[in-house]
Amino acid sequence: MFRISKEFHFSASHQLAHLPDDHQCARLHGHNYIVVVELAAAELNADGFVRDYHELKPLKSYIDDHFDHRHLNDLLNVPSTAENLAKHFYDWCKSRWSEVAMVKVSETPKTWAEYRP
Repeated sequence: MFRISKEFHFSASHQLAHLPDDHQCARLHGHNYIVVVELAAAELNADGFVRDYHELKPLKSYIDDHFDHRHLNDLLNVPSTAENLAKHFYDWCKSRWSEVAMVKVSETPKTWAEYRP
């Protein structure tokens, strides 16, 4: 299996207000997010790619236009956790590129949440 990945960045605020008041994530705060999308294929295309990285530019535009410097609670219908963001971006990507195998999201340099079916 061939695998490629590409990394995208954005900054946003959120609040997990359903958590207890003494939980740090219950307060309004922000992160510098990293989103990594991984694509996989058993065979390479005629150009020798899983998919040309340039074809992933719509994800950058989507993130820049809809997520960067926004309040995530206003954008998602589920709690704005890294896990739910990973699933959201996976679904968005999979609807465009059949090779999408996984998306992971980082909120901090030491934490990652991943979604893969």
